[in-house]
Amino acid sequence: MDLKVIGMEGKTPFDEIVSHFTSMGGEVVLMDPDKILGKEHVISAAIHAERSFEEGTNRSKSVLTEIILYAAWERQISKALSKMKPKDGKYVALLIDIDDPQLDAIRMVRNDSLIDATPEKAKTLGLNDPFLSYEQQAVENVAMVELLKV
Repeated sequence: MDLKVIGMEGKTPFDEIVSHFTSMGGEVVLMDPDKILGKEHVISAAIHAERSFEEGTNRSKSVLTEIILYAAWERQISKALSKMKPKDGKYVALLIDIDDPQLDAIRMVRNDSLIDATPEKAKTLGLNDPFLSYEQQAVENVAMVELLKV
């Protein structure tokens, strides 16, 4: 799997964005930027999701949904989907096997600052470990989903 994490914004509908990327031969997971604390948060979720399928410990039927489960730090799929659903035309996109996102074709603008781990996001998500960066805490929470699944 070739993974890229980008931020993007615009008025293009969710379904049209998904169709664009799947028509390019890849896959995409769109997430709420307010719930993402850096690229490693998303990459870690993807790696854990893929491993869960390899080991037969997955909770969902698709790797894409499993990625959302891990990124959301949730045990229940419905809660994870609700938590990570993007709003306001701003997205963090995990691109899978897509070299060039060609955002102009869907009238979207790249904005990677949407991925950044900010103090505001960390506070909203309840992260407050003074010894770890927000991104490290997010990656740690992704790993904790393994324990929640038992």
